[in-house]
Amino acid sequence: MEPKWSNTVCKRVLLTGFTLCVVFVTLPTSAIDIHADPEVIVQNGTTGVLRCTFKSSEVVSSVTSVTWYFQSSQPDNQFSKAPYVIYYFSNGKGFPGPVEFKDRVQFVGDINKRDVSIQLSPTQFSDNGTFFCDVKNPPDVQGTQARTELRVVLKESLPQSNTALIVGIVCGALLLLVVIAVAACIAMRVLHNRHDYEGAR
Repeated sequence: MEPKWSNTVCKRVLLTGFTLCVVFVTLPTSAIDIHADPEVIVQNGTTGVLRCTFKSSEVVSSVTSVTWYFQSSQPDNQFSKAPYVIYYFSNGKGFPGPVEFKDRVQFVGDINKRDVSIQLSPTQFSDNGTFFCDVKNPPDVQGTQARTELRVVLKESLPQSNTALIVGIVCGALLLLVVIAVAACIAMRVLHNRHDYEGAR
């Protein structure tokens, strides 16, 4: 005859098992972090690189996929109503989107290094808008799309680089130091000669 407490233990085991099943089933999938440059400014007709990287706790595999979307900032543009897929990458292959981007978008990243950047060449004024980068690396599939605002401008509108200004300041400072050093040498020589002259008297 079995002891009476065996039924109680059995119920507890079943209840614990059921609880664990519920917990594991309802656990959220792993999240993936996606990062991109907030803004990119390029000259019309040149090459623009839209950088995008991601962090995932899972190993990159053939099921890892990358999707780039575009939504125009120009109301009269056909891509202004909603984001459109312009490039899809999966299983080591890229699949271009609409004809407007088909021959201009190229994958320049390295997915094994978690770099999924693309290149747009040549850029056009119609490319002004928002580009979205989305990565799925199962089971890391939840994450916020990274977005980049692309501004295609004329050469005259490009931000001026501070490099020339910095180089000019450095060169000016070096020249000033040289002048001070030369002046100090001349002054010391004059004082030395005067001292020798007075000593000779």
